[in-house]
Amino acid sequence: MRMIRRQISAGFRPWLLLLLPLLLMAGMAMECRAQETGDVFRQYEARVSKAVERGFEYMLSTEQSDGTFPDAHGRSTGISSLVGMAFLAQGHLPGLGKYGDAINRRIDYTLLHSSPEGLLDAGDHGNGPMYAHNISTLFLSEVSGMVDPARQRRIDEVLPKAMNIILRAQAVQKSIEHQGGWRYQPTSQDSDLSCSGWALMALRSARLNGAQVPQQAIEAAVAYTQRRFDRRIGHFGYMDTAQHKDSLTGAGLLCLELCGRHGTPENLKAGDWILENHESLPRAEFEFYGNYYNAQGMFQLGGKYWRQYAEWMYPHYLEEQSGDGSWLGERFGRVYGTSMMILAFTVPARQLPIYQRDERVDERK
Repeated sequence: MRMIRRQISAGFRPWLLLLLPLLLMAGMAMECRAQETGDVFRQYEARVSKAVERGFEYMLSTEQSDGTFPDAHGRSTGISSLVGMAFLAQGHLPGLGKYGDAINRRIDYTLLHSSPEGLLDAGDHGNGPMYAHNISTLFLSEVSGMVDPARQRRIDEVLPKAMNIILRAQAVQKSIEHQGGWRYQPTSQDSDLSCSGWALMALRSARLNGAQVPQQAIEAAVAYTQRRFDRRIGHFGYMDTAQHKDSLTGAGLLCLELCGRHGTPENLKAGDWILENHESLPRAEFEFYGNYYNAQGMFQLGGKYWRQYAEWMYPHYLEEQSGDGSWLGERFGRVYGTSMMILAFTVPARQLPIYQRDERVDERK
């Protein structure tokens, strides 16, 4: 699979000179985005920025010399990659500024644990390696084009193989109910929406970055996602249409929005379901996971969907931050919880390419 790097990767030192006009353009864009997202984010922006900074300091304070974290699944490339994406989501860049070295360490940790076949796995993955592999593939795709030439060469070696593992896992012979999706093993003959969501985002990110990802792979994944949707009620489920609906309805919504199904009646129905049920999320088994996906999906819908969800999310979870700057996320620990909360809080910044909102989406009132 041929990967085409984002243009900003050409020549690290010259790129520093090009950075100034880019930053000026980014500043103008951020001003427009702040107005677009309305008073709901501006109301909390100062508190969110402080909370995010405290979260970064917490994660750095717990990082071990070998790049791992003393936490649940702290050796996982998936957790490491979530931490890296959290820094990127706030606009920090590899090798530059206060957190540049921290991002580079996350890149290096992921690359270090790439098998000759391209599997991104440090052996700390719970039920199987594909979950961590999908997240780490997404991370490498997102950061590709932002790094120095030496790291870019290594990413160019690893990322195509990692993408091929995802494509081969999708192509395993499965029943119609599971076709197009992914589960814990590269050879799994069943699928679930949670693992599939990360794989689909990795495919889309790589495609946006110029990789030759077959359109039929995207379409098959979209079809799988749609089969997890209860059209009567409006929620998505894990392996059916209801299991873990509190934490996965946002996942299904985001996947369809990112793949060009903007504002369809089904997506609006899912957004309505989230608005009606989101206050029960703190009682869900995978609360932080659900909040991450709800924030991303509702921001894609825009208008009342983002505004009403954000008006609940920010005050609720700002109060949940611990004194050390962390959030405790389910049974996966504080590093996981903190990175997921930062990714949810920073969605209006739209710094990660994968989560860019289509500007044709109108602000629905």
